[in-house]
This record gives sequence, C-alpha cells and structure tokens, in this order.
Amino acid sequence: MDAATLTYDTLRFGEFEDFPETSEPVWILGKEYNALTEKDEILSDVTSRLWFTYRKNFPPIGGTGPTSDTGWGCMLRCGQMILGEALMCRHLGRDWRWARGQKQREEYISILNAFIDKKDSYYSIHQIAQMGVGEGKPIGQWYGPNTVAQVLKKLAVFDTWSRLVVHVAMDNTVVIEEIKRLCMPWLDAAGAYEPEGVGELNGCLEGACALAEEETALWKPLVLLIPLRLGLSDINEAYIETLKQCFMLPQSLGVIGGKPNSAHYFIGYVGEELIYLDPHTTQPAVEPCEDGQVPDETYHCQHPPCRMHICELDPSIAAGFFCRTEDEFDDWCMRIRRLSCNRGGLPMFELVDSQPSHMVSVDALNLSADAPLTDFSDSDRLERFFDSEDEEFEILSL
Repeated sequence: MDAATLTYDTLRFGEFEDFPETSEPVWILGKEYNALTEKDEILSDVTSRLWFTYRKNFPPIGGTGPTSDTGWGCMLRCGQMILGEALMCRHLGRDWRWARGQKQREEYISILNAFIDKKDSYYSIHQIAQMGVGEGKPIGQWYGPNTVAQVLKKLAVFDTWSRLVVHVAMDNTVVIEEIKRLCMPWLDAAGAYEPEGVGELNGCLEGACALAEEETALWKPLVLLIPLRLGLSDINEAYIETLKQCFMLPQSLGVIGGKPNSAHYFIGYVGEELIYLDPHTTQPAVEPCEDGQVPDETYHCQHPPCRMHICELDPSIAAGFFCRTEDEFDDWCMRIRRLSCNRGGLPMFELVDSQPSHMVSVDALNLSADAPLTDFSDSDRLERFFDSEDEEFEILSL
C-alpha cells in the first residue's frame, strides 16, 4: 500500500463525515441531486472532479526552490482545480465520470499532464509559482483569489491545445462586448463577422478536441473568473442566496476562496452548507509512466466531500464560469440578468453591454506578460486571510 493510499484511508476514516441525509436539494456545479435517493450519484460526481492537493518531492521550483508546496500552495492548488474543471468541460464534457482502474481517454491523460508537478507542464505548481513572481508574489508566498486568476489567465495563452480565453472581470463588472471581442477577435469595429479571416485566425487545432473545428473558429471557449468581495470582515448575508444560485447555473465552475489561512475549492451547496474540495493534504508527487499513462487515483477525492457553513466563508472569493459556445455565454447572461431581478439577494457583480466610461480595460492597456497587476479585489481582510505583507493591501485598507 503506497503513501497516497494511506493518506486516503486516514482521511476517510478519521476526519470526514458521511453526506447528510436531507430532503433539501444538493447542487454540484449546475447539477441538482436528491441526497436521499442519489447519494451514489453525488459521490460519483464529486469524485470525478480533479482534486489537486499539496505535493512533496517534486523537482525544485526554479531549479533551486522548494520541492513541496505544503503550507503555502493551497490557493494555487484551488486555482488548478477550477481551471482543471474548465478543461474537463472543454475536452470531456460536464457529464464525464471517472472510475478507478478504467482505461482513460487520451484527452483526460492530456489534461492531467497539464498539471503534473514539473516545470514544462502548462499549469503546474512550478509555472503558477514562477508566473506569480511577475505579479509581485515571491515563490512560497500566499496568493489571493485575484492573483491566481491573473496568473491562470497568462498561462492559458501558452495552451495551444485547449485554446481557451481566460478573462478576469475586474471591478465587480462583466462587460459583454469586451468578452465577445476576446472570444471572437475577428469581429470588426461595428461588431460584424469577417468570415474571410476566420480560418487564418483560428489556425489548426492540436490534439484531440471535444469541440468541432467550425465551432472553435467562431468562438474561443471562455473561462470567466470574477474576483469579488462580499463583505468587509465577514460575508454580507445579503449575498448568500445569490452565491448559492451561482452553483445552480449550468456554466458554473465553482468558487475559489475559503476561511482565514485556508483556501478551498467550492463546488456546490446543500442547505446552508457549502460543499468543497480541500487541498490541505500532502501527497507524493506523481511521475507519468513510460507508456504516457498517469497514475491518477490521487487526483480524485474518494471520500465524502467536506462541508462548511456558508457564513464561515471569507468574503474575498473568485467565482468561475465556462461557456464553450457563444450560445452558452448568451444563456449565462440571460440567467444572470434574471437573477439580478430577484429580490431574494443582492447581485454580486454587474453585467453590462459595453464598458462604462469610468472603467479602463486591463486588456486595452496591452500590458506585457511580466507587468505586475494589483489585487484590486483584495483588502486588509485578505491580508490576514493570506498572511501577505504587500503594500497594495496597506493602500486598500486606508
């Protein structure tokens, strides 16, 4: 029995409660379940999500840096999980399920390889930590939700297989026109298609892909990350119902955030409890086999998911959504507008057609890949949350 298996057994029998017997609906990333009759389906869905935890004994970051991220990498691992979910939806579909020991599809193996703890994997802890240096975060320092979102946005540019647009919506505002121009860059100034240039702009697809080439030519799949602050020191209860409803949207990628000094990946809720995957387990680093297969059991949480009361959530979070087509994005916009009309809660962000005059687009600034971006969504509370000593937090707390 290897160390990873021992870790699972210790967690399963020592720490985690079974899923509650309740008549209240269970929502997991846009899917509704009945806890009384569909417990196996709930656990299968949770187990099928990619679970990235602390690892040890991987190659030194930067050649001479740390060989483990225990104690500092939890938000980086949560960033991996939310992006991993986007890649799963992109290449395998939301309804794909993992089963121990089954022969896996090539797309799944390619996704796992993108997160293996080594320097040349697209979204490895090495890449995230080193790209974070350009965001003003030394290797080994805590990240806030916005920082990890900005880093993932930069790293996604190099992923020519998935061809994602990762957009980070700042100032609590999602601008529809801005997103459509990012996902359809061949639109002219008037907003019309220019079909003659589509083929050249799109290029050739690399590797196996769940989307048809024609679909990708018209719309680059969107990962929308929205850093938010839902209160000062504690979450404002006016946002709770709206936050819950985000997990009900079919485009939901979940939420990254957590409690003070402890980041989690939230994938759903039941009643007043959030359901989450916890990265705070240290497992040995994994090496791919000679045949290219990846030992994957330690990348799936095989115990009942963790739960916490929603009022314990730190107010600094980032919500994620995935829209693989323009129709899915239009549907998301319609649902968000419908939610904003509900009187049951306060909208967490604003959805607008075009950019307000007071806003400056980060993309319009044409910043280089190394230009530092300020964590505008974070404040003095996040300083305590992530134990950061950055000057930006001191400025924002004035």
